[in-house]
Amino acid sequence: MTTQIAIDALTETEARAELARLASEVARHDRLYHGQDAPEVDDATYDGLRQRNQAIEARFPALKRPDSPSLKVGASASSGFAKVRHARPMLSLDNAFADSDVADFFDSIRRFLERDFAADPALTLAVVAEPKIDGLSLSLRYENRVLVQAATRGDGSEGEDVTANVRTIAEIPAKLPEAAPAGTLEIRGEVYMRRADFQRLNETQAAAGEKIFANPRNAAAGGLRQLDPRITATRPLAFFAYASGDSDAPLAESHWQFLQNLKAWGFPVNDRSRRCEGVEAVLDFYREIGNHRADLPYDIDGVVYKVDRYDWQARLGFVSRAPRWAIAHKFPAEQARTRLKAISIQVGRTGVLTPVAELEPITVGGVVVARATLHNEDEVARKDVRVGDLVLVQRAGDVIPQVLGPVLSERPEGTEPYTLPHICPVCGSVALRREGEVARRCTGGLVCSAQAVERLRHFVSRDGFDIEGLGEKHIQAFFRRCLVRTPADLFRLEEKHTDLRDREGWGAQSLRNLYTAITTRRQIAFERFLFALGIPQIGQATAKLLAHHYGSFDALRAAMQAAREPEASALQELLAINGIGASMATDLVAFFAEAHNEAVLDDLLSFITIAPAERPAVSAGSPVAGKTVVFTGELTRITRREAKAQAERLGAKVAGSVSAKTDYVIVGADAGSKAKKAAELNIPMLTEDEWLTLIG
Repeated sequence: MTTQIAIDALTETEARAELARLASEVARHDRLYHGQDAPEVDDATYDGLRQRNQAIEARFPALKRPDSPSLKVGASASSGFAKVRHARPMLSLDNAFADSDVADFFDSIRRFLERDFAADPALTLAVVAEPKIDGLSLSLRYENRVLVQAATRGDGSEGEDVTANVRTIAEIPAKLPEAAPAGTLEIRGEVYMRRADFQRLNETQAAAGEKIFANPRNAAAGGLRQLDPRITATRPLAFFAYASGDSDAPLAESHWQFLQNLKAWGFPVNDRSRRCEGVEAVLDFYREIGNHRADLPYDIDGVVYKVDRYDWQARLGFVSRAPRWAIAHKFPAEQARTRLKAISIQVGRTGVLTPVAELEPITVGGVVVARATLHNEDEVARKDVRVGDLVLVQRAGDVIPQVLGPVLSERPEGTEPYTLPHICPVCGSVALRREGEVARRCTGGLVCSAQAVERLRHFVSRDGFDIEGLGEKHIQAFFRRCLVRTPADLFRLEEKHTDLRDREGWGAQSLRNLYTAITTRRQIAFERFLFALGIPQIGQATAKLLAHHYGSFDALRAAMQAAREPEASALQELLAINGIGASMATDLVAFFAEAHNEAVLDDLLSFITIAPAERPAVSAGSPVAGKTVVFTGELTRITRREAKAQAERLGAKVAGSVSAKTDYVIVGADAGSKAKKAAELNIPMLTEDEWLTLIG
């Protein structure tokens, strides 16, 4: 979402605050959409958040956060299924919304591979264009041509084991023909539901008095993620294969050839896919399929373009959460008008007051919507939305729309501009807006029950301790009755509060399940624990980054205590981590400097064990595995972008600045301050040729 301040007018302080808001908001929507199949905003709103984040990062690259939306995909796996760690991450795609974005995508590939195109002016850039199915991503693993495991995407690194459910989908082969490769073969694609099947399912649901699904995507996701495979078997699920994952041998030389191989191996492949050469060809395909979108038997929300040559894909590699060699070209949003009945206020775990539009329910694109976030007071003022207004709303996907603004010609007389309250509606504390921030925050802290409850909800959330059975309703009830006030209180429940059975909503079996869920979380991964603490600006990606750097929570805690001194080497080490900025470091150090937080930690650590961080997999035999490298100056044999991607594939950590922790600085032509600092610190400097010789 945008704010009152245009991107090109943002100061650095304003940009930092806006990036923090965007990271938090996108992470929340990811959890709702991918983890709970319960999104609260439509595709256009979500895409708008990512677009704004990307544009601000482009203007202020030094402010890019480790928990940035550009580094993340999906949400964590449901606790109702066994977890599956993907051998190769299942990543998302960057989005294009205009023809110019597609042209930029082609230009970026040509720049990355500029020496290839310079050497052969006749070289063409071919891509495969595929309809973007609106469904649920799925990974299928075959061993010696037999299906042995199926998993959802989850958060991209870890998904849900849905093997039993997938065996009920007729279009997914349980055994492959002899033409398919033996050994390990991973095929990825999309589970979806055809519109006609969706309509019949809803008719059956209505006749039985059961839940009516909002759209085919939700119905498909709900069907695949049933805990009882017998229910999945009754759902008319379909599948399209379109990608490979971790496999023993190369499966083709190009993506187009791979799709033909998939057909030969018995997988359903979208017959609308087309190999195109050049920007105009793909844009023609986009317009053609967009014009026939309503006639397709399934829902699509855009077109995906993938570089055809696999050798080029390998060289292009990935940027954060997405491949450089693919992009999704999204369709425009749908719009409607409805009345704004009221503006309510929600208070989050960090005290942020968020205005929420309460709408007269309206159907937009087949889905009834009634609420939408207005984000902050700047957003409300910029749009000048008032209670009683007829407002224009927009959606491109599942549920609640974006409020675009009022229809001024229809504004009733006597409406008043909305002013965000300066008093917290929950605890009555003053709500302040600090200079440089877009958010207004309640100053009540632990006195504010909304913040305390939200912190506990964050602690037990799916990306944190993932304690099944502790939803918002139970957390609020426990807090009101003073049963749980701090995270450690959760681990005292069974011992101290044996009378829970007498309280509303708890039986003997549900209590056993709750205590079991809590007990199983007495050992937790370092990055999950760090995220669960709810430290400002420390999202999942940042928590993982810090966990990998420090290795153990004890080491991190000691370093943060040592980093309180402005000139401390521990602070310099923290700031040298690629992606950790000054603002984030301040919040992190401040958390561990607070006596109350230290007491809460000591109490909690008496109940749990924090597992050391898992080290990222590195290339076997790589001479730079685990090394930190910095590139500076212009390279001549390959582009710097390709050199960085190559280093990361070999297990090196590519940093943006030189520090005492740097192992090598690769110096190209016209190197500047980084080379000077490397010389001051006696860090080995390599020429481009020396670097290429080192990595073989």
